[in-house]
Amino acid sequence: MKGKRGAPRGNQNARKHGFYSKVLDEAERLDFELATDVEGIDDEIALLRVKIKSLLERDPENIKLIMQATNTLARLLRTRYNISQEDKKGLKEAIANVLRDVALPLGIGLGTTLKK
Repeated sequence: MKGKRGAPRGNQNARKHGFYSKVLDEAERLDFELATDVEGIDDEIALLRVKIKSLLERDPENIKLIMQATNTLARLLRTRYNISQEDKKGLKEAIANVLRDVALPLGIGLGTTLKK
């Protein structure tokens, strides 16, 4: 009698050796594991949050990449929660406010980048 193919149900090998493992350092892997426990795009939302946090810590002057990542996060969240157009505007403003609160104390000028 043959056994089932593949890993046993609940196996976590993919988190250690899977697709995202190549772009995460050990601390990010731990953050990622804490941030994920749900199926769907929630894993991508959690991963993007971890990478944005890392980007803000390691390269806070890379405003273009930070804005692209946060805009992507806003789109993922809108998709996940079916956020209306009005709520979308509020979400973008909230993200911009957080960036201002982080960037300005670090002496990073955001200029017109956040006025879009």
